[in-house]
Amino acid sequence: MDRSLYENYLEILSSELIPALGCTEPIAIAYAAAKVRETLGCMPESIHVDCSGNIIKNVKGVTVPNSGGLKGIDVAAVLGVVGGAADKQLEVLNSVTGEDIEKTKELVAENYCTCGIVEGEENLDIIAEAKAGNESALVEIKTYHTNIVRIEKNGETIFKKDENGDGKKTVDKSKLNVKDILRFADEVAIEDIKPIIKRQIDVNTAICDEGLKEEFGAQVGRTILKYNDSSDVRVRAKAMAAAGSDARMSGCAMPVVINSGSGNQGLTVSIPVIVYAEAKGSSDEELYRALVVSNLISLHQKRYIGNLSAYCGATSAGCAAACGIAYLDHSSYEVICGTIINSICTIGGMVCDGAKSSCAGKIASAVETGMLAYTMARDGSVYGSGEGLVGDNIEETIKNIGRMGRDGMKSTDLEILNIMIGN
Repeated sequence: MDRSLYENYLEILSSELIPALGCTEPIAIAYAAAKVRETLGCMPESIHVDCSGNIIKNVKGVTVPNSGGLKGIDVAAVLGVVGGAADKQLEVLNSVTGEDIEKTKELVAENYCTCGIVEGEENLDIIAEAKAGNESALVEIKTYHTNIVRIEKNGETIFKKDENGDGKKTVDKSKLNVKDILRFADEVAIEDIKPIIKRQIDVNTAICDEGLKEEFGAQVGRTILKYNDSSDVRVRAKAMAAAGSDARMSGCAMPVVINSGSGNQGLTVSIPVIVYAEAKGSSDEELYRALVVSNLISLHQKRYIGNLSAYCGATSAGCAAACGIAYLDHSSYEVICGTIINSICTIGGMVCDGAKSSCAGKIASAVETGMLAYTMARDGSVYGSGEGLVGDNIEETIKNIGRMGRDGMKSTDLEILNIMIGN
């Protein structure tokens, strides 16, 4: 494999598969708020946060981690100001104390933080402004959850980054394609991926175990196991993945290794593969390589759609998990392509109406569809070119679904937001 392509794929994994505490949207707000306090150099007298619609959508219904069960943009921002550690980025609320939570409750009740919407911005945009006397500071995060593009102090710009760049070294996701992803998974040196992939296995498995033990959210994972045959690996795979979402959507203070900026997608893309590998008796190396496949195939799909949209990311992640399972079974390139086509052309278009407890149900549905798609492809049954959004080849099909999710669902996204905010 070409060395530059090898290094690019490795850097994609390294930069994307990072730990985050809780739902990434409120955490990004908390990060921006912690950073604006750091820039101001003192405790602000007030803070104002403007967010794009998709951020608002994904914060409205989810519990902010380490907040004592609180929800909301203002809670995330104030907790970030009061107890956040900006240097920890997506684990910014890791060291919040009980005193910090009580102080946050007081300040939220006093309308210490005001909130608004960034008009005309479809994806990810957070602008946090803080004031103390004559001093002021501003921090803007754009495109992905840790990408600070602008910092101002007293009206002067002290840092600015090109908003069109993703800021992640020399990563080029346009080089992703299914054939090269499979080649990379076959050839990558285990020592190059082990630190990245093992962390995903350990961290994501831990929160899913917690989700099955405790009564979080709507208890989708526990319900699946209660009413289905737990000896069936497919049942365990979707129950475990759903249970992790049950926990994190309810504010469980345990980290998740994300994919495409999402903890739910990080769980969906990894846990079914981990469960299947354990049942199959696969080696650690086989599991690591299969998770390379599932993670990169999910990232490949989402690069056309964008991290935030009306298209539920569990769809692409569940599809990718099925591809990782197919890889564990030593399936051919053709079967893996068929798995992708069958999956995204069945459940593609499931809407994202924000982060909340029902995400766990969507994860279960996506994993179930992915497994059906794989068994169909393995038996030679694949949807044909020209049927709906199926293209002449796998890459064209992925682009078609991406276009539908990115462009076709724009009005859906806006309508969902209007419904959620009562317009």
